[in-house]
Amino acid sequence: MLYFNSQKIPELQGLNFAQRMQVVRTAADKLPTPTKVALNTLKLLILFGLFILVARADGWAIAAYILLLVLAYPLITRPITYALCHSQFSAVRRQLFERANQAQD
Repeated sequence: MLYFNSQKIPELQGLNFAQRMQVVRTAADKLPTPTKVALNTLKLLILFGLFILVARADGWAIAAYILLLVLAYPLITRPITYALCHSQFSAVRRQLFERANQAQD
């Protein structure tokens, strides 16, 4: 299942925004190198395509394409990132909060 918002991911329920993003970042860092390369290449291709549209536009169309870039990039890349990291969310969440509990003791 594709999630467009980290609040909807069952493994991240009950966490605030900063905690959810920490889990997502840590899970993304733990992805195998070929998966990271593929994800970053996909993100680069999306940005490249959208920037080409901006570069070729004239007048007010530039603002429209920039708005499209700002809206479309996260709408496309977040669900893909969440899907690739989904299998690691539970383990990363446990690991991060075990460290936090140990630091408090």
